[in-house]
Amino acid sequence: MSREQVLDLPVGAKPWLHELGRVAGRLVHRPAFRVRWHHLERVPRTGPVVLVANHSSLVEPQLIFGMLPRRAVFLVKSELFTGPLGWALRGLGQIPVRRGTPDRAPLMAAVRVLRGGGLVGVFPEGTRGAGDVDAAEQGAAWLVRTTGAVVLPVATRGTHRPPGARRRLRPVVDLLVGDPFDLAVGKGRTGLTTATETIRVRLADLVRELDGQRSSRQDEARR
Repeated sequence: MSREQVLDLPVGAKPWLHELGRVAGRLVHRPAFRVRWHHLERVPRTGPVVLVANHSSLVEPQLIFGMLPRRAVFLVKSELFTGPLGWALRGLGQIPVRRGTPDRAPLMAAVRVLRGGGLVGVFPEGTRGAGDVDAAEQGAAWLVRTTGAVVLPVATRGTHRPPGARRRLRPVVDLLVGDPFDLAVGKGRTGLTTATETIRVRLADLVRELDGQRSSRQDEARR
């Protein structure tokens, strides 16, 4: 396989395993969830893209990875990179990142993917919660400033089960792709802070838009 074919994956990734993982991402959760994608056509088919998404479980990253119409490399918490799972994640081309610890290695690996025309996924909230994007970390903005990539927001809803709520039978999971946008990131920490807030607001607005769509569908179903 030529070098040009793997520029959009990190060094050491196995393209065959990456493609197999994409198929699994499309199929493995079908028995448990009813998955609905909205505006998948908005995903740029070529060029460097920093995808930012909210999430409340480990399911959404797998769905996004499998359903996107192009290869995707995600920044994944390093705690998962142990044993057979760690081997698989590295083979898939995912990048381990240590939360709360300054570490340029994963960001530079992501930069290489973006400069090769790839797509890198970041969950700017940093940790799983309700997925409302009340806070965001600066990694996405730094990647945009360093590579000039466009930002692609993706909102997800449906996997979070509030404490005490009953388990639902095949709940509906919605994923809404927003419009990709260019982002000018200024110099220094101030530039990163400002750009990070722009990303957070755009993603939070998209989440609220998806919440409104889900609420409207539920109202229609009750009539």
